[in-house]
Amino acid sequence: MLRVGLTGGIGSGKSTVADRLAEHGARVIDADRISREVVAVGTEGLAEITARFGSQVLDDHGALDRAAMARLVFADESARSDLNGIVHPRVAARTAELMAEAGADAIVVHDVPLLVENGYQADYHLVVVVDAPVEQRVRRLVERGLPEEDARARIGAQASEAQRRDAADIWLDNGAELDRIRSSVDELWRERLVPFEANIRSRSPLPLTGPRIVDPDPEWPRRASRLLARISKTAGDSALRVDHVGSTSVPGLPANDVIDLQLTVRSIAEADAIAEPLAEAGMPVRPDAAADDVQSPQPDPEQWRNRTHVSADPGLRAKLHLRVAGAANWRFALLLPAWLRADDGARREYASLKRDLAARFGSDSDTRRYVEAKRPWFEQALPRAERWASEIGWQPPPL
Repeated sequence: MLRVGLTGGIGSGKSTVADRLAEHGARVIDADRISREVVAVGTEGLAEITARFGSQVLDDHGALDRAAMARLVFADESARSDLNGIVHPRVAARTAELMAEAGADAIVVHDVPLLVENGYQADYHLVVVVDAPVEQRVRRLVERGLPEEDARARIGAQASEAQRRDAADIWLDNGAELDRIRSSVDELWRERLVPFEANIRSRSPLPLTGPRIVDPDPEWPRRASRLLARISKTAGDSALRVDHVGSTSVPGLPANDVIDLQLTVRSIAEADAIAEPLAEAGMPVRPDAAADDVQSPQPDPEQWRNRTHVSADPGLRAKLHLRVAGAANWRFALLLPAWLRADDGARREYASLKRDLAARFGSDSDTRRYVEAKRPWFEQALPRAERWASEIGWQPPPL
């Protein structure tokens, strides 16, 4: 199953995207609809609300007067907490039921207006954000009968564009004509969602072929941050820490367009125990990678054992390295980027090497010759990095 979180500010036209995805076959779960269902007339939810707040929150037909309820809890934190305690567990339970009914091969789109505001991003394989210019959103809301002042107030009370961009794996601009947004959704479904779901179900990591050295991308840190949150949530207590490592973690450094992450575990056995949850989360294991290349002067192979998982998302090249806390490969993965961030000369030297080797081996069907050609540089770089660490007192981040 592929879980997609769909969100967007009020008036962004999110329902247009949800409807189009449903036409393609997505199972759309509407959080707003569920929140209304669990407090409908005759439900336990409405009975509990009435018991807590009284009949003042009911309309003439005995249904929940949502406007009256909103006025009551708007400035009362205790009342709002009580309301959430009644509604949210019921919404969560019903959502879980609907997801379970969807089937193992489903693409489930969870339409959640306040996904970003509530910090739900890590619950999904992907987050799709629908956006439109503010003035266009205001105009849409006014056309629905909302006073302009209220429309602007509601927009202002929601997450900012910057917050949504941080959360968005896919950003859909719904400010143009209807055909354009539908075409964007069609492409998203065909090129990313369908193959991503198939890859998760078959536990197929993306083939990371020859190196593609590109200029630094300001999106790398945001992509890494979203993945780190999902991995940390999936690994739970097994994750001592999760870090963005590798060249994409070094500002200003050209890099192979692959996000490298390191999950710190207590043992290789623990890494193996969470292999299946990580695969279900979109990071299946790469079975041919059981150890990192040994770098002198620490030749003990036990110090270089690892487990490598690779993204199944066709829209994001990423690798996750599971390494044991305190091992040589764990320390090296943290030390090298720290040194490169601090040493301009070393960073320029490594960038030049990477571009040269990518030009020589970039057409290879895999990266083995490229990796092997970098070995001499790493062998001489590790002692330099260790000297730098000793000079400034660098230590790995605490666990």
